[in-house]
Amino acid sequence: METSNQTSQRGFILLGLSDVPHLQIIFFCLFLIMYLITLSGNVLLIIVVLINSKLHTPMYFFLSNLSMIDICFSSTIVPRILMNTLSKDRSISLVGCALQMYFHMALGGAECIILAVMAYDRFVAICRPLHYQIIINKKMCLGLASIAWGVGFGGVSVHVTLTFQLPFCKSHHVNHFFCEMPPFFKLSCKDTRFNEIVMFVAALIVVLFAFFLTLISYIRIISTIFKTISAQGRDKAFSTCASHLTVVSMYFGPSIFMYLKPHSAQSPKIDRVMSIVYTVVTPMLNPIIYSMRNKDVKNTIKTKLCKLPNH
Repeated sequence: METSNQTSQRGFILLGLSDVPHLQIIFFCLFLIMYLITLSGNVLLIIVVLINSKLHTPMYFFLSNLSMIDICFSSTIVPRILMNTLSKDRSISLVGCALQMYFHMALGGAECIILAVMAYDRFVAICRPLHYQIIINKKMCLGLASIAWGVGFGGVSVHVTLTFQLPFCKSHHVNHFFCEMPPFFKLSCKDTRFNEIVMFVAALIVVLFAFFLTLISYIRIISTIFKTISAQGRDKAFSTCASHLTVVSMYFGPSIFMYLKPHSAQSPKIDRVMSIVYTVVTPMLNPIIYSMRNKDVKNTIKTKLCKLPNH
């Protein structure tokens, strides 16, 4: 227990992505580019929605919430990756690690729910168009967004507290690039089955429920599209749904893999790849896939934002 206490006081060392110098430079450049695209794409979407009154609709309200989540989500992870990739000192304090774990899990949970809410919004718009304004009213929008943020930040402190109550007497070297729960279980000399069960149940409720709600919504949407829309419109609508489902799968797939697989099936290399997909790649793709192909968004960028330097 003394070793555990010393480890906790020292904090932890994140082993990162690679110790090979030329790979470190490649990773740094790659993650920096992806982070800048993530920030610029999501900030641009929020600005466009704010300045174009045509986009003051429930769909873009939820997209703005998604963009805000993605900015915070990516900023919780990527700056630490960039700092550790080129730095010899990869240590992180106990408080810093706990905060990173808390915000990563809270924002990850909020993203799960907001993706499900967006799928439900599209389901009502396409499958119940005559009742859309009645069902998805301003009060409903605020309520659904509040649920997404509330679910995300509501119960996360329990998981973080349970994790850092474990005695970390095996090592203080975390075989990962940020403070995520599963790798920490390997560091404890105590039986972590209770922690794993709590994590599994929470992931089952939030991640799997949100995923199936999203999936069912898109199945209903695609079914309605094939029944009611012309062949030309059908191809366009199906292409949009396919793009959305691709991004949703890229987020939910790795999340389910990380938090719903048994402890014995963990592989550090595969876990790192899965974490990169849902913490770095998906937040970068979300604004591009969901909105940047939209005519109103592109026209706003061309007519309003591109002319700003001329005034």
